[in-house]
Amino acid sequence: MFRNLDAEQARLKLTDQKVADKLGISRVSYVNKKKTGKFTTMEIKALCKLFSRKFDYLFDTEEE
Repeated sequence: MFRNLDAEQARLKLTDQKVADKLGISRVSYVNKKKTGKFTTMEIKALCKLFSRKFDYLFDTEEE
């Protein structure tokens, strides 16, 4: 759903498990949230900080 989130995760060579651990959630929860987009505000802020990217870029859903 969020291609830039996936791209940044791959760029840093972070597994879903590693990102989930940083968010304090299970890997399954993280995978589901990437599919549904149902991240909490705190999770969104943590992801933006983790990847050093702004919300608009990281969670862009527009197709090119």
